[in-house]
Amino acid sequence: MENLQTLWAVLAAYLVGSLSFAVLVSRLMGLDDPRTYGSGNPGATNVLRSGNKQAAALTLLLDALKGVVPVALAAHHQAGMGWEEGTVALIGLAAFMGHLWPVFFRFKGGKGVATAAGVLLAFNPILGGATLASWLLIAYFFRYSSLAALVAAAFAPFYHALIWGASEATLAIAVMSLLLIWRHEGNIRKLLAGTETKIGQKS
Repeated sequence: MENLQTLWAVLAAYLVGSLSFAVLVSRLMGLDDPRTYGSGNPGATNVLRSGNKQAAALTLLLDALKGVVPVALAAHHQAGMGWEEGTVALIGLAAFMGHLWPVFFRFKGGKGVATAAGVLLAFNPILGGATLASWLLIAYFFRYSSLAALVAAAFAPFYHALIWGASEATLAIAVMSLLLIWRHEGNIRKLLAGTETKIGQKS
């Protein structure tokens, strides 16, 4: 029964993650589909390239909440369900993977930065805060969202292992980080070539 409940929780988290708010918010606000301009990525950074800061901010918030809500609910019910910390992290990973491969949008999703941040903040606020601080620091000085995401993703599992010790949760965070870095393959090439678009810059 416990394994079945865990499976349902993981599936529910994946379905929540599959809600592509960049597309939904753009439709509601009468904007072009973010998959048709800029980087083609359905995420807040690309929505910002439309020039509509409100739409980008709303997308960022909702994408982050996709990570926060499943993990917060899992943590709330953790004791009653008899779940280990690693199970809660797995549920967060499922929400993140829903964003990457959304079942409602033909499995073509975003890169998962905001959702990953939401997962980490809900799972461990200190870990999430440290990872977010890393993102903000790199973004402020270099103005590249992708570079900031790559640095933050690389550090997240190390923060967890160094401060709280390596565990199954660390492994789930590492998988999430590796997937996020992999999804930025094109951005890495552009960064190396000097052609990557900076934050707020239209492309």
